[in-house]
Amino acid sequence: MLSGHTVAQVRDAEERLARETGWDALMQRAARGLADALDDVPAGDVVVVLVGPGNNGGDALFAAAHLLDRGVRVDLAVLDPDAVHAEGLAAARAAGAQQVDGPGAQRWCLDALFGIGARAGLEGRAADWARWTHETSAHVVAVDVPSGVDVDTGAAPGVHVRADRTVTFGTYKVCSLVGPAADAGGGEPPHLVDIGLGPHLPGAAVEALEVGDGEVLRRHVPSGESHKYARGVVSVSAGSDAYAGAAHLCVAGAQSGLAGMVRFVGTDALAARVVDRAPEVVHGRGRVQAWVVGPGAGDDVAEQVAACLDDGVPLVVDAGAIEHLPDGPEVPVLLTPHAGELARLLGVDRETVEADPWAHAATAADRWGTTVLLKGARTLVVTPRDGSGERRCSVNLSGTPWLGTAGSGDVLAGFAGSLLAGGLDPLDAGRLAAFLHGAAAVRANPGGPVTASQVAAALPATVAAFLDGTLVEVRRW
Repeated sequence: MLSGHTVAQVRDAEERLARETGWDALMQRAARGLADALDDVPAGDVVVVLVGPGNNGGDALFAAAHLLDRGVRVDLAVLDPDAVHAEGLAAARAAGAQQVDGPGAQRWCLDALFGIGARAGLEGRAADWARWTHETSAHVVAVDVPSGVDVDTGAAPGVHVRADRTVTFGTYKVCSLVGPAADAGGGEPPHLVDIGLGPHLPGAAVEALEVGDGEVLRRHVPSGESHKYARGVVSVSAGSDAYAGAAHLCVAGAQSGLAGMVRFVGTDALAARVVDRAPEVVHGRGRVQAWVVGPGAGDDVAEQVAACLDDGVPLVVDAGAIEHLPDGPEVPVLLTPHAGELARLLGVDRETVEADPWAHAATAADRWGTTVLLKGARTLVVTPRDGSGERRCSVNLSGTPWLGTAGSGDVLAGFAGSLLAGGLDPLDAGRLAAFLHGAAAVRANPGGPVTASQVAAALPATVAAFLDGTLVEVRRW
């Protein structure tokens, strides 16, 4: 599992480690790791280093000395000569680096303008150099984080660097994993340089599941003594005359999870169609361990939500049901909006949510007292703050752009509900559903179009591969 931390968490860990090793040793570890991560830069090529103040610039300057020892040529564009790391500058100059006024025609660039302590958005000459990274064909490598992004939320307001990849130190940062800042850093998780922070880091501010995390689900799989009721029953209240397909897709998702039985609650006509296609489904209310409500719902959706809440079991609230969820429900709830739906709930524009998904998902989680799964290219699952003020957050890194297709959210909601019925809490149900749903889309048709029905059909084998450790490719971007 990938873990990302906040600036305060990283700073505290660095202070603790520096008391053991000294700051100079810590910087040299980072510099050596950075230089090693740039082993693809050919000897004779020119790297321009955008050098800002403080230790971030110092890391890059000492790394530049290592690059020069390898025969790489280095140009130094120093943002503020009065605030530059003096020892690092001296080391780079002594090794043969040349100072220049700014970036130009170099083929490689190191962004060391600002580290994790700077505020989001760049101004002045730093902004000019950041704009150059958007326009140049040079290969840009961000040092620790791309300069100008919000490190603790993943937002990228104002002017910021756009990198092809990032090399980060000690641990991933929130912005390493959460968009849109993660995309400004190259899209993939950064190359992580181990500088010894691990023993000093607290619990992560954000996590991301990987293919080797099957144990999160494995402890909930049926045992030899399990029967359909022991596995959990999930009830689906979905679909309408206008959106009958949503009922089929949500049921297909629910059948792909942990639940031993799927119930369907809807009109007799729609139920007949659902059962005809999925004869294992039972029509009508009964004792259940979880509900899914909202996908393709009709005009009676408010009454459906109220009826689900009356059962006193966990539920997934999706699509048209979202706006009818009361504040502070007394049962565990997984709320599953996309950016447009969350924007309407919070009274803001969709673009505002997409610019800072972390902050808006957290706001909604606290306001409604529910876990929020905010769907998107980097789906977030965020819990409300607990009594000690802590929250948990997961970001999903699986999937393909082809997953943005009609009905995929219906499959996801049903699948998440089945995981809830199998005993998972809303956070684990949400993040596992998002991860496996994305992986199923990749497996269904790697690199090409995929339908929601194909995703649902691929889910059972994807779950099996995840559990037995054979799941490999989960992302195609």
